[in-house]
Amino acid sequence: MTEVFVSRPLLLVVVPLVLAVVIAVLGRRIRVLPPLLALASAVLTIATGGMALARIHSIGPALHEVGGWMTSALAYPVVMHPWFLASEQSLRLAGALDTLSAIMLLVVGLVAASVVVFSMGYMRDDSGWVRYFALLAAFVGSMNMLVLASSLTTLFIGWELVGACSFLLIGFWYEKPVAVSAAIKAFLTTRVGDVAMLLGIAILVVTTGTDTYEGVVSSIKGMDPGLVNAAAVCLAIGALGKSAQFPLHGWLPDAMEGPTPVSALIHAATMVAAGVYLVARLWPIFDAAPAARAVLLGAGLVSALGAALIATAQRDIKKVLAYSTISQLGFMFVALGVGAWAAAFFHLVTHAAFKALLFLASGSVIHGSGTQDLYSMGGLRRQMPATFAVWVVGVLALAGIGPLAGFFSKDAVLEAVWHTSPLAGMALFAATLLTAVYAARTTRLAFFGELTEHSHAHESPATMLAPLFVLAVPAVVLGFASGIFAESLAAHAEPLSIPISVAATLLALLGAALGWRAAATGTGAVFARIPRVSETLIAAFHWDAFVATALVRPVTSTCRILWAWADRFVIDGAVEGSGRVTRGIAAAVARLQSGDAQAYAAGIVAVVALMMAALILMGR
Repeated sequence: MTEVFVSRPLLLVVVPLVLAVVIAVLGRRIRVLPPLLALASAVLTIATGGMALARIHSIGPALHEVGGWMTSALAYPVVMHPWFLASEQSLRLAGALDTLSAIMLLVVGLVAASVVVFSMGYMRDDSGWVRYFALLAAFVGSMNMLVLASSLTTLFIGWELVGACSFLLIGFWYEKPVAVSAAIKAFLTTRVGDVAMLLGIAILVVTTGTDTYEGVVSSIKGMDPGLVNAAAVCLAIGALGKSAQFPLHGWLPDAMEGPTPVSALIHAATMVAAGVYLVARLWPIFDAAPAARAVLLGAGLVSALGAALIATAQRDIKKVLAYSTISQLGFMFVALGVGAWAAAFFHLVTHAAFKALLFLASGSVIHGSGTQDLYSMGGLRRQMPATFAVWVVGVLALAGIGPLAGFFSKDAVLEAVWHTSPLAGMALFAATLLTAVYAARTTRLAFFGELTEHSHAHESPATMLAPLFVLAVPAVVLGFASGIFAESLAAHAEPLSIPISVAATLLALLGAALGWRAAATGTGAVFARIPRVSETLIAAFHWDAFVATALVRPVTSTCRILWAWADRFVIDGAVEGSGRVTRGIAAAVARLQSGDAQAYAAGIVAVVALMMAALILMGR
């Protein structure tokens, strides 16, 4: 069965989308159908990715002759379907399976399957049961399209479909105004990046005459360096928007208004990772564009350090994880900026495991305690021992404590960045310390201390706990596969640097001690003794207020002025004025139709006399 999907990868897009339609049509009649069909789309994704990797392994890794646009031998040749012709250029839907896309399929499928099973318990009593699972299946199909794309056209279609699914899932509880606002904010913010990305794609297609990855990459050396940098910078801005990196990061914390399992699927492991995947997928373009790499490096540094600082002050458990996600993605973008795309992609994979685990564990905490407020929790390890156990695995991996997965992938990023740019490396070491600070602080506030008013908290059902233990396995063991991972991507595998690892571990332990101590204070704030700093971090450096003052209000004010003057006075005035003039002329002409024959005859005589006079004058 999966052989068909490996040989025709775009079926992996069509089938989940069809299943989404089936869920929407039949889900209300058969309640068990929605989760089963959504789970089927995820399992099919896992099976196809696994089979493709097995086939590639039998072929053996090999770089493509045009410079590595595909990172290994293909499971099958690229499959193309003509879409339409435009100015003698054919835009094609094209898909292919290689190591990079196969690994990403496994990530998407595993997280999606875990989310579907978890949601069976978490969303059990929600009135939007059918719509929820239909959107999950549609998201899987859209993400598969983005991952499998081997043409810029296919990539952009998948990119936009993923954004549409994200918008619908963030605003899933549309009866809540705050959820609607969050969905609109996410949609508009990511559109900024998407417009830039579309411009970059247009530059590449017009310049190279093709939209296929292979055709574009093979033409890079012959392109004007300025055009290459311009196109790559536009693509980089698109990646920053989708992955919530500075300055397009503001939508992700607000996106936590969606259901918690959605946060695990879209906003921790898959959709926000699309920006990193895009850069890795099209690495030869970025390799030839130093300006684009500088954009990635700068945005990643600000995001990694700034978001980690903000996370240390949040009291909403999901907001902590949201800013943590921005920070960890910042690590990946810094690695991309210095050229270590394989290290960035490896951290993407391990991060998907432990961050999806943490988001689902937070969902279990919210389900069991009935609150998202860390200050209203406390002592939950006694009521929720299983959730506590997997949470500890997740935060240890997040903090980079060995031998968990985050230890290997984060240290690989730190090593690559340190040897290329020591200044950027120092910033990431500081972010490593802060990561441990907020991880320890959150753990103590939620699971230790005295019981609060939520002493009635209870453990989650088996359907919610099972995915947590499944995700805990890769969060623990995935780091040991770093060598195999690099080899399968035909990338050079650097041995673990002992000095880097020791320094990172010591910083993590120091950060954990600081965060643990801060959680024990009366306020539970890290910077409690510096109120102004604490308030600034709680307000996320007042970024939303800045955007509202510098961008939103001027734009809305300008629009109101244009509406009041240009639209109402000029445009409406011209349209309505022409109507009034026409009506006036018609009324004047209508008065001539009196029915008096003598008046008509006099009028005719007068007109004839005027015509004759005009002819006489013209004759002179």
